[in-house]
Parts: sequence; structure tokens; C-alpha cells
Amino acid sequence: MSAPARVLALWCPDWPVVAGAAEAGLPPARPAAVLASHRVVACSATARAQGIRRGLRRREAQARCPDLAVLARDPERDARCFEPVAAAVEELAPGVEVVRPGLVALSARGPARYFGGEEVVAERLVDLVAGRTRVECQVGVADGLFPAGLAARRSLLVPPGGSPAFLAPLPVTELELEPGVEPDTAGADDDASATRAELIGLLRRLGLTTLGAFADLSATDVASRFDAAAVRAHRLARGLDERPPSRRRIPDELTVELPLDPPVDRVDAAAFAARSLSERLHEALGRAGLACTRLGVQARTTEGDELARVWRCAEPLTPHGTADRVRWQLEGWLSRRQGDRRDGGLTVLRLVPEEVVDAGRLQLGLWGEVGVADERAGRALVRVQGLLGPEEVLTGVSGGGRGPGERIRLVPWGDERVPRGADPEAPWPGVLPAPSPARVPPEPLPARVLDAGGAPVRRASRGRLTAPPAHVALGADPSAPTAPVRAWGGPWPDPGRWWDPRAVAGGSLRIQVVCSTDADEIAAGRDPEPDPAADLAPDPVASGADAVGRALLLVHRDGRWAVEGIYD
Repeated sequence: MSAPARVLALWCPDWPVVAGAAEAGLPPARPAAVLASHRVVACSATARAQGIRRGLRRREAQARCPDLAVLARDPERDARCFEPVAAAVEELAPGVEVVRPGLVALSARGPARYFGGEEVVAERLVDLVAGRTRVECQVGVADGLFPAGLAARRSLLVPPGGSPAFLAPLPVTELELEPGVEPDTAGADDDASATRAELIGLLRRLGLTTLGAFADLSATDVASRFDAAAVRAHRLARGLDERPPSRRRIPDELTVELPLDPPVDRVDAAAFAARSLSERLHEALGRAGLACTRLGVQARTTEGDELARVWRCAEPLTPHGTADRVRWQLEGWLSRRQGDRRDGGLTVLRLVPEEVVDAGRLQLGLWGEVGVADERAGRALVRVQGLLGPEEVLTGVSGGGRGPGERIRLVPWGDERVPRGADPEAPWPGVLPAPSPARVPPEPLPARVLDAGGAPVRRASRGRLTAPPAHVALGADPSAPTAPVRAWGGPWPDPGRWWDPRAVAGGSLRIQVVCSTDADEIAAGRDPEPDPAADLAPDPVASGADAVGRALLLVHRDGRWAVEGIYD
């Protein structure tokens, strides 16, 4: 299991309060809190010093601090005010991804190598953001986004490989800070917040009060006792990414673009454009059976400037969530242009799905609900995973390779259905043409290939054969009966891993052969009559008896022939 990449997270403490106070013109020293449904969802450090805590009712909070400034929750305001911070970070390091307003993430490897270390990068970022925006921030670095976000809240640089040890003593309540969702401030993610709160409460009642205690449970036990959200939280507690890295190639046709004529320079017009383009994007994703987890928002201005920002999401985006993030981003860009006193507006808006996952689990029924059959099947497979283990329920996906056994990869149920290892889009010289064999033996079956004179057929120079195949026999026994070859195709040479001294010298070579059922009938030009009992007889290839009446894929490797596939 591959370790997560080094991630640098920059966090601005109490961002909803910072953004609201800045827009309201409040002095930094005045206690302030953001309220939603008459409860505190975020508060400043000065308010916490006077006893204000998240979850307090409005009357109780004002009783504890009569001078408390009450601010309304406004995700659009938070995103709009956060754009200058993201732009400042981008001045120093490219590839910035907005996880949510108040938190950005980027790969730590490039900046660390360029500036001479992760500590130097952290110091530069803190100074740059403070100088450009007058906003305090903290930086953390760790293996993976979730540990990096927690490290940023503590201004820590977790050494490589140290994320599990860093997470182990932390309370399970830290799972509320799952990447992509700010607890009790996300608006559209209230259901996800409630699910996490319910899981945390259950873990605490079970005596699992720390992330380390939760991580010590086996993945099999978690899958059998809890749901898919808990399995993902268990991966985070172990210091792993919430889902394996995706190597899926994004089709170009999934990118949607909208010309804006006349140019858009008002927030209401930008919101309308964001809604229509988000619907187009999700229609394209739906046709491809995909869902977006990292969204790229791009725009072109009247001056020809190209603007771009990437939003990272914990859950696959819904059309409403996509429209919200696009609208927030456009508001941030337009506000910056108005602050810089720049005329004109945006002429082109483009949405690019930077990362996608399989949308099978998100497939909706007729009226928007999850299909009953799909949901039942998914629960059953998760239950089987709980009984046998996550790696025991597998799904086959097409991958890269030349032989039929190499081109099928098995991935655990629930993981993204993309091949791991070999890239299916890479060129594969010597790849076997379609159609592929219907059956592939777990282990290649020994075989012998003979020419018309009964001599063994071998590989010659330049990927050729010493003679045309005339007879085929299965098994290593020289006395085994042979079957005449009715037709054959190939050869297809495979150069193999020529750079690897442990690989087979010279690679391998494949041919396709069709063995006749009766040599006399084939010679007379008549097709044999079908045998009604053939389907009831034991499989001769599976038993290794002979090759009569079979279409086979044979491979010559290391001086020997073997059956690699069977065509039905």
C-alpha cells in the first residue's frame, strides 16, 4: 500500500470570523462570533477568552460576553475574502488547491526542493500571506492532506513516515476536520457533518477515544461493524489517504466552456453562468458514469488574462455543490478586479474535472433516490467484505499489458475502478489483438507445438517461428496425443522487460491456433458435426487431456510453449 505524498497545508484560524469582521469593519480586538440557527459555529480568539464556545446559544453567548459582535454565516463572503490569500500563496508555489475557505493545500516536494527545505517554505508562506493580506496563518506539512491539515493547526512539520505516530494520540473528535468540510460551517455539507458526529459519538461510547485506538482496529472489523463513511475515516486515522490515488485519464470532452457575451462583471450574472455551466458539467459526467472530486475553475478576462483555481472536495461534488464553488470563485475574482479598479469582466468561463471517481455508488433512481437494487447489492458486498476482508471482494478492470492475464487488474470493491500499476493508455508493442480469450487459466498449461514433420516449433530470430504449426498437444508428456491445427495466426512477439536482468531473455511470443476435431473431415473440406454431449463432457483444456476442437492462445516463453488463453 503506497504512502500518501507530502502535502503542505496553509490554514487561517477562525476564517469565517476573520472574513466577517473584515467585511463589517470591526476592530481585530473586538470579540466576534459567527452564528447559524441561533448557535455559535465559529468564534475569535478574544471571544474564546471570555468563555464563548462553538455550539452555544445566542443568548448564552451574549450573556457571557455582552460586547460580542454577532455575524451571520455566509459561505460566499468567506470564499470571496479568501481569494487574495490563495493568490498570495500561488505567488510562491504553483498548484494551489482550495480545500475550503480558510485552508489551501499544495504538494510540498517542489517548493521544498526549490527553496531548500520545508521549514524555509513554511516561513516564507507565513510572511508572504501576512504581507499581502494582513492575515495570520499557520503552515503544516505531513504525509497526506488530513494529517497536514491537523499539523497546520499546530504549526508542525511532521517528518516523512511519521503521520501515523502524529495522529495516534489525537482525540477522535479530530475526524470532524476531515479535508474539504469545515464542521458546522459548510452549509451544504450538514448531512456529512451529522454523519461524522454520529460516528464520533459511537466511537467514544465504545471506548475508542483516540485516533490511534481507532486505527488499531482491523479494516475487516471496521467494514463489518460500520458503514463506508467509517471505513474512510479509519483510513484517515491510519494516516492514509481517504481513497487510493487515481490514475484515471480525464477525457477532454468532459471539460465544459461557456463564452460570456457581453462580458460578465456583476456577481448576479456570474451566479447565473455558474449554475448553467455546472449543470452541463454534471450532464457530461453522468453520461461517462463519473463524479468529480477536484474541480478546476478557469476564466479569461477582457484583457486576455487567464485565471485558474482548483477546489478539492472530500465527497464527489453534486450539481449544487459545483455551482456554489464556481459562484464563490467568480465572486472572489470579480471582487479583486473591482478592488484593483479594473474595468471589463470575464469573457470565458471553463470548468475542468481535475480528478474523477466512478459514480456507480452515486447512481440515482427514477425520482432521485438511490436505486433499491444497487443499494442492496452494495450493502451485501460491503457485508461480505466485513466477513472476509476488504481485499477479498474484488472487481475486474482493464489495465495495461500485452498478454490477457496482464491486462485484467482486480481492485477491492468500493475503490475507484481504475487499474493500478501498468497504464492502459501507454503503447504496448506486441499487444494481442482483439478478441481476447474468454478464459484465462490461473497458471499457463504446458503444451507442445509441432510442425508437419513432427519436429518441435521454436522461436526463430526477429520474432518468427522455425516452421508453421501443424499439431498441438497439451501436457509435458511426449507420448500425449496431438490435435491437427486447422488455422493459426501470429506470431506476436513481446520484447519483455529487456532492461531487467531478471526477466526472461528475449521476451516471449504468442500465436493463436484453431485445432480441428477430425483431421479426415478437415482434409475433405467438411466441417465436423456438432456433438450434443460436448457441453456435458469434462473440459479437455482444463483437465490437460488434449486440445481437440479448441481455439487456443499459445505463448512461447523461456524455450517452452504454454496455453495462456482459451477461446469459446
